Amino acid sequence: MAKIYYEKDADLALLKGKTIGIIGFGSQGHAHAQNLRDSGCQVMVGEISGSEPWKSAQSAKLKVATADEVSRNADIIVMLVPDSLQPRIYRESIEKNLTAGKMLMFAHGFNIHFNQIVPPSRVDVTMIAPKTPGNMLRQLYTENLGTPALVAVHQDASGKAKEIALAYAKGLGCARAGILETTFAEETETDLFGEQVVLCGGITSLMKTAFETLVEAGYQPEIAYFEVCHELKLIVDLIYRGGFSFMRDSVSDTAEYGDYTRGPRIINDDVRDEMWNILEEIRNGTFAREWILENQAGCPSFSASRRNESDHPIEQVGKELRAMMPWLR
Repeated sequence: MAKIYYEKDADLALLKGKTIGIIGFGSQGHAHAQNLRDSGCQVMVGEISGSEPWKSAQSAKLKVATADEVSRNADIIVMLVPDSLQPRIYRESIEKNLTAGKMLMFAHGFNIHFNQIVPPSRVDVTMIAPKTPGNMLRQLYTENLGTPALVAVHQDASGKAKEIALAYAKGLGCARAGILETTFAEETETDLFGEQVVLCGGITSLMKTAFETLVEAGYQPEIAYFEVCHELKLIVDLIYRGGFSFMRDSVSDTAEYGDYTRGPRIINDDVRDEMWNILEEIRNGTFAREWILENQAGCPSFSASRRNESDHPIEQVGKELRAMMPWLR
């Protein structure tokens, strides 16, 4: 079982006198910077000069500078730009400024785990990964609540890396909910697996294939969309609130019986074997190498897949039906 830390286990005083440099003012960065600022921490934001995120950070009354300047002045440097951009920004603007005693922090372990960033031994390397999108991280903080987060230490040069990381998480408001201890390897591999097998790849492929099956069988596309795509949110919300049992208590007995008897026929032994294959590709670095090479080539396959998927009938039908739902706007 994971070890969980709470507010009593984290000391914000460890951040006193330290400057925290948030590299990237996007989905996570805007929430980290503002929550830490409101917790009394000294924060700088690293962004591209004159860009929209630069202007947004200024509007939030935060000190903004280039990544180079921020990493020169910050004691804790937090990488919150997309994974694919991190290695270049690190090489060009951050690596030269990692003097002894500093901390390099991440919210996802990909680039450390797969050696795309290899920090010097003289600095701490940690991770604080809030388990929510940035807008919710910010909203919960303003409501005096918090979201769970993960903490991991890859390198402990100071001997206080975990304690400082926990203080950072407390500044985000995450200690109010709980901070689970993990490793860079565990966070990276489980995160990639979840995205590919369930959250993004698995769910979208399941919905799309079910939609195609109903349409090919002669049912109206609009009805198919409602049954295999639109209503998924209702089920996920029930699971999110109270787990599988709460969801099953909330649906009809017919739906529950179909869950027990037909679900295992969809997620059968062949699917289970393929899950193991995908997990092994993540663990042995096959997926990481593929994604890194795709980015180095300018993302031709990724861009083509994005275009093709946007043209799928489920997307066209869904767009028309969502226009009938004013509450979504």
